[in-house]
Amino acid sequence: MATTKVRGRMSAAKVRVLAELGPRYAVDLDPGRPLGERLGEAFGRSADRMLDVGIGNGEATVAWAAAHPDRDVLAVELHRPSAAATLLAVEEAGLTNVRLAEADVRSLLAEAAPGDVHDVRILFPDPWPKRRHHHRRLVDPVLVATVAGVLPPGGTLHVATDWEGYAAQVVAAVEADGRFAIDPTAERPDRPVTTYEALGRAAGRTIHDVCATRR
Repeated sequence: MATTKVRGRMSAAKVRVLAELGPRYAVDLDPGRPLGERLGEAFGRSADRMLDVGIGNGEATVAWAAAHPDRDVLAVELHRPSAAATLLAVEEAGLTNVRLAEADVRSLLAEAAPGDVHDVRILFPDPWPKRRHHHRRLVDPVLVATVAGVLPPGGTLHVATDWEGYAAQVVAAVEADGRFAIDPTAERPDRPVTTYEALGRAAGRTIHDVCATRR
């Protein structure tokens, strides 16, 4: 797990958490070996893998992993305080099917082979609401195409946002790719209300869940 650069202000307690729990839950990020091989080694078994991107305090990640003990959850996060909070939540929940990669998800997916990941979830990515900043948004046609190339048929991409324009952008990218089917009648996936979701609701914004299935 990377330790050379602190991404986010860290309390002494969170520094200790990363030092103590990080090695136990870390994924080898050395691109010298296939990603699928490294993930199999990290989890110690072969199972369908779910990628959780931008994990906040880890509450939603823990719930996802607990609801799917037959699957493995790879949490991807660059914000180190969030990584520390998630590791502590995973440890307290006693889960064995969660691992953490302190990495840019775009770089990680670029290394993945088809089938390395079966589901991708991105909850409330930074909306970059100002028009001049829209190009910084994580979920764009390039990311959608990369995810489509990794997921097997039946795999899912789920993006949640409280910004209507961002949701429309995600839908447009998914539909333009052509390898996904979106069910507009699908119910909101079961998950805890995250901190960012609560902030969006408090501000009067509508929550949009874009759920697409790989054809």
